[in-house]
Amino acid sequence: MSDRIFGGVGLLFASLFIWAAFHIELSFISDPVGPRTFPIIIAIVMAISSVFIIFKPDVEPEWPRLGRMMEILAAAGVMVAYALALPIAGFLIATAVAAAFLTWRLGTTPLWSIVSGTLTSIGIYTVFHLILGLSLARGPFGF
Repeated sequence: MSDRIFGGVGLLFASLFIWAAFHIELSFISDPVGPRTFPIIIAIVMAISSVFIIFKPDVEPEWPRLGRMMEILAAAGVMVAYALALPIAGFLIATAVAAAFLTWRLGTTPLWSIVSGTLTSIGIYTVFHLILGLSLARGPFGF
């Protein structure tokens, strides 16, 4: 039963994503797969997955124990904090901090988490901003 509830919640979120995507205003020079189409594609994939979960649930789903559930909630909280910190701290700093925390919670030592988070942030910045030319959130240092 819990899988079907999860699938129903996923279907509800997919519907909200599509509804919100249709409220995004587009400029006349926007890309065909731009700010409106991409969320709709993601929502359709999410809706298909949710319908699959509703009609084919696990026989006996296993829920994580309380400690593991708190880890999942902490990771979700870090992602929310990451989204809120992006306009203030910029992509490089916010991504480095979020990636360092998540790798630390996945079992890396604190020092290697900092190194891994920093390298992850720089790597993603290099690929998406410097190579592909995409605009990323600027931080207090201008990059």
